[in-house]
Amino acid sequence: MKDTALVITGMGAVTPIGIGVPAYWKNLVNGACGVGPITRFDASGLPVRIAAEVRDFDPAEMLPRAVARTTSAFMQYAFAAAEEALRDSGLNMAAEAERVGVVMGTAMDGVTTVARTQDAFRASRTGKVSPHFVPMVIGNVAAAQVAIVHGLRGPSLTLNTACSAGGDALMTAAMLLLSGEADAVLAMGGESILCPIVVSSLAQAKALSRRNDEPRTACRPFDLSRDGFVIGEGGGALLLETEAHALARGAEIKAVLAGWGNTIDGHHITAPEPRGAGAAACMRAALRRAGLRPADIGYINAHGTSTLLGDRAETLAIKNVFGGAAAAPPAGSTKGATGHLMGAGGLTEVIACIQVIREGVLPPTLNYSTPDPLCDLDYVPNTARPAVVRAAMSNSLGFGGQNSSIIVSRYPS
Repeated sequence: MKDTALVITGMGAVTPIGIGVPAYWKNLVNGACGVGPITRFDASGLPVRIAAEVRDFDPAEMLPRAVARTTSAFMQYAFAAAEEALRDSGLNMAAEAERVGVVMGTAMDGVTTVARTQDAFRASRTGKVSPHFVPMVIGNVAAAQVAIVHGLRGPSLTLNTACSAGGDALMTAAMLLLSGEADAVLAMGGESILCPIVVSSLAQAKALSRRNDEPRTACRPFDLSRDGFVIGEGGGALLLETEAHALARGAEIKAVLAGWGNTIDGHHITAPEPRGAGAAACMRAALRRAGLRPADIGYINAHGTSTLLGDRAETLAIKNVFGGAAAAPPAGSTKGATGHLMGAGGLTEVIACIQVIREGVLPPTLNYSTPDPLCDLDYVPNTARPAVVRAAMSNSLGFGGQNSSIIVSRYPS
């Protein structure tokens, strides 16, 4: 480990397959799928009518009244995940308010609130918009709400790095700790983009699966018959501390944040670099930061969105870094279960990596039935598998060529 080791002491998750880390992990391992027909709006006129929605989430029950009333869904999911992570950590925030920071990651902020408000404004006779509108669509207000409720006064940053935003939030939290700006930082992410204009745009870009009649098998990472990703939504949070700070307060340490990387492809707005060069460079950067060899990684939570080009490019990148298909560790994707959580996914998928290390089980890649000759890794198809893993990697690759790789490892008792 580095001279200043960084450890994870709290976890929180709001996902389409479960609210709370225990439910999320149990359903992930058991092969549950959260994809179904869109219920948030009438999608009957759209070419894509399926998504992985968060269900059984009542903001009035899960959030403080003022927060529930004045926030968008992406904030609510992030806030609920943050609350779970903070409870899980046992951190006395009131006593350390000046030294606790917050970093938020999201891809599209309050786009659903913008779309809904614009529709209402156009139909309105008064021409008035709620005074809460602007705070409900600004990404940083999600972190601000957590800070207000808990009285936190440390550093706060918000990142909009597309689908890598969750992983980048964790990396930014690490940099704040290593620079001495804080003793503990909450990395949180939230996403909810389900509205007609976003679904239509992504459908026209041919990014989404159109298997409307078979939603549970629509997302097929690395399978030859894949035809696009499925929009998901949710929130994730991790509390990161210096090891010294965590030990001084007697915290339960879940894992070590061993390494991280961030690169950009410099290639195309939506398509990955075909050889996965940027993603490979990102994974190598994370390995260097961790001081680990490729052979030390026992599991990769691949980005694996179920797009034709993306899955092939990531496979090439992994083989490049790990020395070919035979030498690469299992590289599963959990998006067949949760859909693509975008800014939240980088955090919920790191949580999956932590649970792999702690529980000794690899979650399955759902709906893998027809191998793609150009995707020839071990993707842990369809069924969970026992494994002893000491270090795991999570990849998040976003529009614009944004790449994030996070490595977590077992904490030596």
